[in-house]
Amino acid sequence: MTRDLIDFIHGLDFADIPPQAQQRAMLSVLDLVGVGIAGAETRLSGIIRDHACGMFQGQTLMLFDHRTASPAGVALAGGMTIDAFDAHDGFNQAKGHVGCGLFPAVYAIADAEGIRDGREFLTSMVIGYELGARLAMSLHASAPDYHSSGAWVAVAVAAVGARLLRLDAGATRHAMGIAEYHGPRSQMMRCIDTPSMVKDGSGFGAMAGVSAAYLAKAGFTGAPAITAEAADVARFWYDLGDNWLITRQYYKPYPVCRWAQAPIEAVLELRSLHHLKPEMVDHIEIETFHESVRLAVKDPKTTEQAQYSTSYPCAVALVRGNVGAFEISEAAFGDPEVSRLSNGLKMSEDDFCNQQFPAKRHARAILYLRDGRVLTSRLHQPGWDAENPPGWVELQAKFQALAEPLIGPARAAAINAAVMALDSGGSMQSLASLLCRPNRQSRPGAVA
Repeated sequence: MTRDLIDFIHGLDFADIPPQAQQRAMLSVLDLVGVGIAGAETRLSGIIRDHACGMFQGQTLMLFDHRTASPAGVALAGGMTIDAFDAHDGFNQAKGHVGCGLFPAVYAIADAEGIRDGREFLTSMVIGYELGARLAMSLHASAPDYHSSGAWVAVAVAAVGARLLRLDAGATRHAMGIAEYHGPRSQMMRCIDTPSMVKDGSGFGAMAGVSAAYLAKAGFTGAPAITAEAADVARFWYDLGDNWLITRQYYKPYPVCRWAQAPIEAVLELRSLHHLKPEMVDHIEIETFHESVRLAVKDPKTTEQAQYSTSYPCAVALVRGNVGAFEISEAAFGDPEVSRLSNGLKMSEDDFCNQQFPAKRHARAILYLRDGRVLTSRLHQPGWDAENPPGWVELQAKFQALAEPLIGPARAAAINAAVMALDSGGSMQSLASLLCRPNRQSRPGAVA
């Protein structure tokens, strides 16, 4: 492991981070919190939080709950809770998500170790994003399987944990090696083909990374981390500290897999341009890349199936004009027009779209109307990508839409203010006191 990487992990100061990256860290935290509040309503989250309380006893307050667990248990529950509602940020070249597992892990270690400084928390988040994005590209380049995000999030979490635990260079190296060895190298396409609660492995990656940091502190050995140390992956690390990949993350307007976002937007554009009613459409066709075609669930029975589908959210978009929290909940299933359009939707691979993936996620919608007309959209990319990122206004609106119905406007506003204060002397303790509570209100069918 290079001296530059160790220095970056342990020596980076908040003042060293460019303002754009500082702001993006706060935006990402706010977005992850809103997604986690929504995720806490799922059955998945209820199960994993109960599991963490029962199997990982400890004194660290759990996010989106009032109970406690060990730091590893809190990281597991928090990562799975955010992952339960597929609206969190991601990185195209990683084909996955850094923040989902990183945020609850950094929170858990910081809380357990009494680290309250908001700037240190944001600095740790930036380090995690920078390492996580590079570790993901390194793993995908060096191993043939498409691994879930937990595989490389574990290593990033271990590195940040080493910083927060003040480990020396040798122990830091061991922490990252332990995490790489024990991180969940899950085959991601298994969950795409058969959606279930295992999701993207982010919670288990967070748990593995936290455990690795504490094991290294106790003297457990595990170096090296090949994704950081091997000579053939050096090309992913040369610009660390110069090219800030936290500013290259995307955000999600809709709570479904990123691969379905461009098809949704293509359908919505045609719906708006031509003032369409669902009954006017005979069927929908989507041209896109292979992985999006693999999101093949047409008649979901669970929220996990709805989130890992292209057909269902496209049909919802045409019928209702939006895909939001309610639309991917079990309470929304059974609409006859949505079912008709989803089951009738045809998908095909496009050579250009395949060539552009994973750097770009293109899709085109073709609507076949009952009056004989055929409407074809332009080629779409998902919104809120690195080239056209949302700002405070857009992400605050998204946060409010997710949080206010569940925790009320006052608490939502207080969370927003606490996040915005992190870069100017605000305390993580103030934010944690607002997050470590169950939701006040619940949607129909919620677990809490």
